[in-house]
Amino acid sequence: MKKNRRVCIGGTFDRLHKGHKALIDKAFEIAGENGWVFIGITKGEIANKKKDVLPFNKRIQDVKKYLKEKGFYSQSEIQPIYDKYGPSIEGDFDAIIVSPETEKVAQEINMIRRKKGKKPLEIINIPFVLAEDDSPISSTRIRKKEINQEGHLLEKD
Repeated sequence: MKKNRRVCIGGTFDRLHKGHKALIDKAFEIAGENGWVFIGITKGEIANKKKDVLPFNKRIQDVKKYLKEKGFYSQSEIQPIYDKYGPSIEGDFDAIIVSPETEKVAQEINMIRRKKGKKPLEIINIPFVLAEDDSPISSTRIRKKEINQEGHLLEKD
């Protein structure tokens, strides 16, 4: 595997959970020791499509805290993104890390990059991280109080 790669990931990162952390960890693994990771966090209309999403500043703070805990912060750039592509179309990236939920967007990004004469990104798809009930951990399920951020089932009232 090549080292010193420029990798991008993006998402809402609402209620930072085990699935988000797996995505972030994979991005830094692929980037390598001297690589770099761009993390786009949705802001504005695209984030507000989802109900009860935490404010942007809280979401970015949670991601930064995790990056610092893991020792990744100095190899990262975090910026707001206002659409599903962010800078991935024009940016100088080698790879994009996605989940099954976002793989289609990465394919769209590569189609647009090719049309613009840019090299396509290597698409690295990581599987969903599953909760105790073998369903994917998601911010929606956490907001609905079905599971916690580690994927443990919460008791119904």
